[in-house]
Order: sequence, then structure tokens, then C-alpha cells
Amino acid sequence: MTSSKIILPDQFEPHNHWYPKALNATIHPMISFFLNLDQERILKRYCHMHPTVNKEKLREILNHKAKYFLWAGADLLNVTSAAGKRQMVVIENNSCPSGQKSMPLVDDNEEQGSYRLMIERTFKPALKNLRNKIKGSLAVLYDKNHMEVTGYAEVIADVMKEPVHLISFHKDDSNPSAKFIDGVLYVLSEGKWIPIRAAFRYVTQKPWNRIPLNAKTKIINPTIACLAGGRNKMVAAKAYDIFNAELQQYGLKINIPETIWDVSKNEIPIWVKKMGGHAVIKVPYSNAGQGVYTIVTESELEAFMKMEFDYDLFIVQSLIGNSNWSSTTSAGKLYHVGTIPNNRNQTFVADIRMMVSSTENGIKPLCTYARRAAQPLVDELVSGVDSWSMLGTNLSLKLAEGQWGSDTNRLILMDRRDFNKLGVGLDDLIEAYIQTVLSMVAIDNMAKTLVNKQGRFRMKLFKSLNDDKSLLEEIMIN
Repeated sequence: MTSSKIILPDQFEPHNHWYPKALNATIHPMISFFLNLDQERILKRYCHMHPTVNKEKLREILNHKAKYFLWAGADLLNVTSAAGKRQMVVIENNSCPSGQKSMPLVDDNEEQGSYRLMIERTFKPALKNLRNKIKGSLAVLYDKNHMEVTGYAEVIADVMKEPVHLISFHKDDSNPSAKFIDGVLYVLSEGKWIPIRAAFRYVTQKPWNRIPLNAKTKIINPTIACLAGGRNKMVAAKAYDIFNAELQQYGLKINIPETIWDVSKNEIPIWVKKMGGHAVIKVPYSNAGQGVYTIVTESELEAFMKMEFDYDLFIVQSLIGNSNWSSTTSAGKLYHVGTIPNNRNQTFVADIRMMVSSTENGIKPLCTYARRAAQPLVDELVSGVDSWSMLGTNLSLKLAEGQWGSDTNRLILMDRRDFNKLGVGLDDLIEAYIQTVLSMVAIDNMAKTLVNKQGRFRMKLFKSLNDDKSLLEEIMIN
């Protein structure tokens, strides 16, 4: 599937870039208040609630100037322990996060919402003093989420006051409308190949197999952000582990499930058994809810072991479930707080997406929304239970011919009507923001480590971190 379109300034129409239920929603006052908190107030409150945290170190992290991972969206679970200690746990951080189409306007007079914030705060400043000196146009590359990518393209055209090339770039395109020549991106537009000086990227499926790591065209986010953890759960887990070791002395920590990495398929049953028969198995390089398998019964494990995969190595993580059935870990059991019970006394697992971006004044929140599972959480597991329907929250649906859809019935907006169902407060939102920033900085630091002083990808180092032959063969360097 190929597609190319030129977007001109003054084409933005709000109804094209928000879900209908979000378009006319009224932002919840607490979300608006949170998004308008300045950094000093956040620091004061967080350190008041966490007295062992080093305030100056946290300020330094919130002011981190991202080099590669400029724009991120973490998925977080609101969990508690048997002793009632609540925390936000990072499940993953995404290098092409969705969320704008689900976010009610904070200011009704700013109809481009946080699309414009993202472009003005992060994309435009990143284009200052470009080293590449390429005389070319601007582009938006995408392989899904047409509703949001068109919004970004139209806002970029308005902010930069020039046409933008909107180009679909799928991993299985036999005749793509984008190509790289000597590291420079060219896009096919109206029958001509146009050089591109900078591109906004929403390419999510194996971006490393067609966007080179050593691209001369400025790409936001660049592919290295994906391999360093934004689309690579294996390296992300190691990035978090390394950063947590550094953070320990400052009273800070990225909260993540207990994670076993570099697991071959035949080792998986051993680790599942060690975690009490309950675990989450992940294909490290998938996204949009694909390649994640929740295991709570022997039959689910057997079904997984019969499957065939493109890659050789997996991640096994502790499963967060109900208080009666969660993984056994060295830190004890964690379980979902879940939504406030509905009128049928059903509680659902929900996660929170927190989107942030790097600005000239630190890493700032952009938007947030939540998603719930399809089926309510049960107290006792029964034979034939489908654990994914109770624990999986991702809304993406893979349709025929590489297309994607979305199950918006499970979307929880941050509006006056939906937000209260989550049962979270202002301190939970601040915690989610801090956890998102910590995980983003960990991945950005890993990306810096994987690039040498000449700006070239350190393949030997990457291989030592992620020696998966199938993945290594996919990576496009130049």
C-alpha cells in the first residue's frame, strides 16, 4: 500500500483528528490542574510525599535535554501490594505514542490542542541549526494511526508555514513512496522524488528495517530511540536496570515488573513455574498489544509453546493480576487497583498512557488517557479462563491487509464523565509523570551509549545487549 499527499497550511479540521467521544468532551478539572502545574510545585509535592528522594537529582532529570528520545508515551499500571502500598508501574515506553485523538482540549480556544504543543515545544526547536544542511522539504512518515498523523502534518504545515509531505511507509510495501539515498530521505510526490531535510516519524512496525540508523535527514524520533528501548522491550529492560542502579542513591526508581530477559523459548516454562505459574511473556520487538501473552493456566502456557515466532529471544515478566492470583516475586505480590466498581460491582484492569516530550524547559507532559480491559477482573480463576481479556488493555486491532482499527468502547477519557472511574488522584498523576520521565531518560541514555562520538551506531555493543540473530539481520545501518 502506497500513499503520498501534500498538506498545505490552514487545512486543520478538528473533527478529523479526535475520536467523536473526545471531540466535545470537557476536560476534568484535576487533569487540567495537573497539566498546568509548574515544575517547582511538582518537585515540592513529590519530595514532600517521598522524603528520601534527592530533590536536586530529580530536578536534573526533569530538565533532561533528550538527544534522541524526544517524544515518549509510557503505559502505566496503578497497582498495590498486599500491605496496601500503591505505586505506578511502567509496562513500556513507546517511541511513537498515540494519545492526541483521545485527549479533550485543555483550552477550548486552542483548537489544535496538544498536537500544536508537541510541534511548537519539541519538533520546531529540534530543527534549529540542523547539521545536515540538506536543502529539502518536511515530511511525516507513518504506517498506522491516520487520524493523528494527519493532525500532526497539518499542524507542522501551520507552525512551519510550509507544505508537508504526508507519506505512508509500511514494512511490506513493494513499491514505497519513501527511500533513503546516502542517508538522505526522498519521498515520491506528484511523480517526483523530493529530498527531505526533516521528518516527523510515526512508523511503528520494525522501523529499523527501512529507516537507517545513520540517516542524514533529521528524523523525530530517530530509529535509535526504538532499538534503545522505545520499540525494543529487551533493551528497555536493561536500560531501566542500568539507570535504576544509578538512581538508587538518590531515592528514585523506575517501577517495573520483575523481568527476566534473553529467554529462549524452551526456557520459558521454567521461569513461568518459578513465578508461581502466572507470568507475562513478551516478544520484545512487537507493539500495539501484539506479541504479549498473559499466562495464568497450564493450558495458556501450552498454547503459547505451540506457536511459531520470527525471533529467538523473549522476555518473561511477573504478572500483575488479582490479589488472589499474581506472580510470586522477590518483592512480594503486586495486584491491580483497577477501576472503581461499576453498578454491577465489576472492577476492570486499566492502564494510563502518559505522553511527554522534551522541550527547551525540560520534559513536559502533553496528554493522557486510559484504557480498560474487555472483561472484568475475577477473584478466582476457573477452567478455560481467557486471561488476556481480563488483563489486556491495548485498544489496537490488527485488521486484514495490514490495516489497524481501534476498540474505542474501552477508551477512558480524562473528562468529567470518565476520569472518576479510574480512582486516581493528583499524586497518582504526578507519580505517573515522574515514572514516564525516568523511563524516557533511561532509554535516551541508552541511545547515547549506542552511538559513538562520530554519530555512528555501535553494532558490537548493541549485539552484546541484544544478540538476537533475526533482529540483527533486520537492522538497516545506512
